Amino acid sequence: MRATTTARFRRLLGVTATVVLTATTVPAAVASAASAAALREVMFVGNNWEGTADVIESSGTFTKLGRINVVPDKSQRLTEIYLNPIKLAYFLGIRQGPGEGHDQLVDDLYSTPDGTALVASRPSFADVVSIDLTTGQVKWRFAVSGYRADHMAVSPDGTRVAISASTSNTVHVLNINTGAQLGSFSTGDKPHENVFTDGGRYLWNMSIGNVETDLDSPLLDWTKGDRHITVVDTATYQTVKTIDMRSRLNAFGRNDLSNAVRPAVFTPDSAKLYFQVSFFNGFAEYDVATDRITRVKTLPKNPATSNDRTTYVNDSRHHGLSMSPDGTKLCVAGTMDDYATVVDRATLQEGTLVPAAKPYWATVSGDGRACVISESGADQVTAIDFATGQKIVSVPVGDHPQRVRLAHVPAGWTSPAR
Repeated sequence: MRATTTARFRRLLGVTATVVLTATTVPAAVASAASAAALREVMFVGNNWEGTADVIESSGTFTKLGRINVVPDKSQRLTEIYLNPIKLAYFLGIRQGPGEGHDQLVDDLYSTPDGTALVASRPSFADVVSIDLTTGQVKWRFAVSGYRADHMAVSPDGTRVAISASTSNTVHVLNINTGAQLGSFSTGDKPHENVFTDGGRYLWNMSIGNVETDLDSPLLDWTKGDRHITVVDTATYQTVKTIDMRSRLNAFGRNDLSNAVRPAVFTPDSAKLYFQVSFFNGFAEYDVATDRITRVKTLPKNPATSNDRTTYVNDSRHHGLSMSPDGTKLCVAGTMDDYATVVDRATLQEGTLVPAAKPYWATVSGDGRACVISESGADQVTAIDFATGQKIVSVPVGDHPQRVRLAHVPAGWTSPAR
């Protein structure tokens, strides 16, 4: 009976397949779809406060290859905002809140399967745009519901892009080539991370709640709103499962931890999910089949890190998590503790604490050998060897890099003329 129940639960959540959309497997799927074309694998680095994307080599020296303006229509967008009092209020609120005094001009970003365009979410402009990689012009634009766009995810076949509309508690799913909406669904408060599973059949969304307030005391946790994982069937965009980590964390004996799930990554066999939560310097391990937390890892505290939770950027103590392709190592961005580290997944023992200035994301290099983090406080990306846990190289990029994604551009590509 137990085996049958477990198998049914795994099928419901879409984790029976071994292909799971992560920072590592998405680009591989896109590369397969575009293999007939003459494409070059690269990394896109989104410079949030600058509104640009740097294009760098996907492995090796990570040399910078060019730059793309992600806001070529900035004047037009600002005019629309300044003429609408409600849009202006949200625009200024984003600047003073999550933007830390800056406009948020590019959050997440991917390439289309044919490598001809960059698709990016722009929080302050509440939209998603496709930028032609040859001309630098906007190919299409989709205005999300509400007033802010956030994290995205691309389906394994590279044809669909999901975007969190954080102020309307909605996820939109678009045709990545045309921008046409294919579907949408409701989430918890402030949808954030998105992950496709089961070859694209299911989509997991993690809502993080009200991170813009200073009501960060554990006693005021109830003010943070409804935070849960929403799992939908991408054929219908109907919810098939919701998972509130509150009860799972409580059952594990960690009622002190927030249930706001931040960056998350599945193991290659889809059996376990690792995720970060608000205010916590560490991560949790969730067993999908048994629907329970199995381990929690606390990572070292930087002595210089304040204990004042209101100083953590958007409630995120640690924000950035990736896994080596063989599933043996985790790479953790210790955002407010100013380090990154490679963790052995079997023992959960961390390696060297590699100094980093407010690392905001972690992904995997094209050759799978390195973890690549964005250092938003130093305007650079840094590669760390999965095998040794040691820093390989740092490469300067634009102002406040956040999301880093593997992508493809045409062979011989150069930056569009400005």
